[in-house]
Amino acid sequence: MSDKTFYITTPIYYPSGNPHIGHCYTTVACDSIARYKRMQGYDVRFLTGTDEHGLKIEQKAKEKGVTPKEYVDEIVGTFKKLWKYMNVDYDQFIRTTDDYHVESVQKIFKKLYDKGYIYKGEYSGKYCTPCESFWTDSQLDENGCCPECHREVTFAKEESYFFKMSPFADRIEKLLTETDYLQPKTRATELVNNFIKPGLEDLCVSRTTFKWGIPVTFDDKHVVYVWIDALSNYISALGYENSRPDEFSKYWPADVHMVAKDIMRFHAIIWPAMLMALDLPLPKHLAVHGWITFNGEKMSKSLGNVVDPFVLGERYGCDAIRYHILREMALGADSSFSNEIMINRINSDLANGLGNLVSRTVAMADKYFGGTLPTERESTDFDEDLKSVVINTIKEVDEAMNQNKIKQALESIFKTVDRANKYIDETEPWKLGKVPEYKAKLANVLYNLLESIRIISGLLSPFMPSTMPEVWNQIGAVPENVTYDKLSVFGVLPENVSVHKGAILFPRIDVEKEIEELNNIIKQNMEKAKSNLSESEKPVEKIELAPEITIDDFAKIEIRVGKVLSCEKVKKSKKLLCLQLDDGMGGRQVVSGIAQYYKPEDLIGKKVQFIANLKPVKLCGMESNGMICAVDVPDGCKVIFVDDDVPVGSKIR
Repeated sequence: MSDKTFYITTPIYYPSGNPHIGHCYTTVACDSIARYKRMQGYDVRFLTGTDEHGLKIEQKAKEKGVTPKEYVDEIVGTFKKLWKYMNVDYDQFIRTTDDYHVESVQKIFKKLYDKGYIYKGEYSGKYCTPCESFWTDSQLDENGCCPECHREVTFAKEESYFFKMSPFADRIEKLLTETDYLQPKTRATELVNNFIKPGLEDLCVSRTTFKWGIPVTFDDKHVVYVWIDALSNYISALGYENSRPDEFSKYWPADVHMVAKDIMRFHAIIWPAMLMALDLPLPKHLAVHGWITFNGEKMSKSLGNVVDPFVLGERYGCDAIRYHILREMALGADSSFSNEIMINRINSDLANGLGNLVSRTVAMADKYFGGTLPTERESTDFDEDLKSVVINTIKEVDEAMNQNKIKQALESIFKTVDRANKYIDETEPWKLGKVPEYKAKLANVLYNLLESIRIISGLLSPFMPSTMPEVWNQIGAVPENVTYDKLSVFGVLPENVSVHKGAILFPRIDVEKEIEELNNIIKQNMEKAKSNLSESEKPVEKIELAPEITIDDFAKIEIRVGKVLSCEKVKKSKKLLCLQLDDGMGGRQVVSGIAQYYKPEDLIGKKVQFIANLKPVKLCGMESNGMICAVDVPDGCKVIFVDDDVPVGSKIR
């Protein structure tokens, strides 16, 4: 067994709905890092899981008529199914409902209490239920709502236990600013200025207003609040303060916690403070990535803009999806998802780049040598440059992966793919194949290409683990040829290597047709997702108002009630209806653009609101004396009708 250990974790996901492509990045990124480290010979521990307690889970379970445990069990099953589908090879899946985790959390809470870091008080402030977060007035957004999800917050007042944060402020500031704990380090200024410099506020760590949580052992009115519960998973999984076999002494401190930027504060400030209070070593690195955004907004179930990874995987294969999300996300920055970006990336890098390199090389070896290369070789002027680029790739990838910069690692690999394709253009093997005297030179060119593909595919295997074994089969490689120590050596394949033509690795996609089909699928899924949201989950829509007016401005508009006496379509228009109204003033004619939404007979006899003092205009040759009041809705517009007992001519105020 290796004497080198490596412990990497994702955050534990909150199972309030089905996972989406936004969840995939962190887990797939950690899986790729874990696979790379295993390839390097490390004894790797890769942890992921679910955070299953809290008021929101309790409420959603009640809405569905099931217990909280039954509710989370179903969603956890979907998470596990997705990770299997995306070829995520985790070593442990932790749930905060697991008995050993409950045991650890209760002991950690008691230990912090006994050490004087937890005390009883009363919480009074603003609380966002969907985000399970308390906020001060200064942290709320410009509308006084939650700064994360922009929903309304409620005033909460209850007895709570608090964790003292201020004793650790100086140490945490130094951790963030003077070490490489935080990646990228540029995030440190934001955290220090926003949370540490103003003074670290003590943290609410228990609740009494709901029961779905881990009970505090010495005060059963309280359940442990989310962050001590959730963050402790990183050590409870290793057997810290519980009955599991001790792996804590072997794997702790963690080498990498990887999280998205919305939970950076908890992992960069609260988690280190907890560990300091417990006198435990701190993790070596916190890698913070951005969000996968969709049309400029964070991908979110509540926003209705989720992209189903199962749908994408069925169409393109899980490795294409893994590659796309890893290739687009620079550590610390957001990544914009769109159908067009994804398909163009698959076409350019995978179909035209890697796939074309493999298929052309194997096809030429099969065409010119019957699939088995002769051992006689003759070099070309382009060989050494190709070999230098290929061999140097592993150094570049190692350096990027040591800094958790997966995007840069993939960029280096695909520069080598481009260099190998360029080598084909330089050596022109199709011309060499026409001249018998160039047989040895052609064999040399094809061998160099097969070796380049061997090294490239070996480096890609942690990122695209499903496809690379097929590449190895096609180029005549066996697993022993692509071990880590062999990826820095050129000339590992047998000189008389035999290739095996196979299926196209990445078929080229018709961009326009595929984008149209995907957009339709996503639109349907968004509509379905929105219809399934509970009232508490539905996003607060941002409404842009027209410039402010005064009461005097409003007084100029006269809205009255009229009854529709007759109604007919305007012959020269598909949009207009002509209505005759009893307005209480002798009657009037109003032309309205509502023909797409109402039949004339639907309106006759109804009472409506209309603007009575609007200057007359002609629409398609017909005079209109006023405007019918209607509201915009997602599928068109609706007329505002008035109760039958309201007299015609009544003024709206």
